[in-house]
Amino acid sequence: LREATAELVEHQPDMTVVGQAGTGEETIARARQLRPNVVVMDIAMPRLDGLEATRRILAECPETRVLVLSAHEKAAYVIPLLEAGAIGYLLKGVSNQDLVGAIRAAHAGEPVLAKEAMADLVQAATPSPKLGDDLNEREREVLGLLAQGLSNKEIAERLFVSVATVKYHVRVLFSKLGASSRAEAVALAWQHNLIQE
Repeated sequence: LREATAELVEHQPDMTVVGQAGTGEETIARARQLRPNVVVMDIAMPRLDGLEATRRILAECPETRVLVLSAHEKAAYVIPLLEAGAIGYLLKGVSNQDLVGAIRAAHAGEPVLAKEAMADLVQAATPSPKLGDDLNEREREVLGLLAQGLSNKEIAERLFVSVATVKYHVRVLFSKLGASSRAEAVALAWQHNLIQE
């Protein structure tokens, strides 16, 4: 992959490969010596990974842009590299045209991020719904009355609805809370602060 990337870059009229490296330590040494405009970095390298190599290169050569080329799209890989100062993150399946465009963008100081990595970042940043977030006002009301130990008939009288309607609400509560009994539904409700004392 490194050789193919180097060959691709060499064929661009506005680019030159100034060096190649096979390990993280070698990459740092070459960057220190050659001061490249852009380093195309892999994450998985022997002896020193791309994350630490990125940190060290940017500490010593702050004018260099690091563009990561990785097989991993998960936020757990992307976020630390962006925090370390990488200007871009692409996946290894990227087209030649997109890779060359990303190198040019990185050189210009423009952030570059693979669509797949962006999707995972957005998903990672989106808070997962809490248990009970999807309960409506009536369901919360029924849950509170269940917690008081009222029977379906007593809940129906309190809410001025039929017993069948209460049974329906209880079934929905069980489904939304993942409970199989009234006691379990109430226990989950207390545990997740869905009812007040």
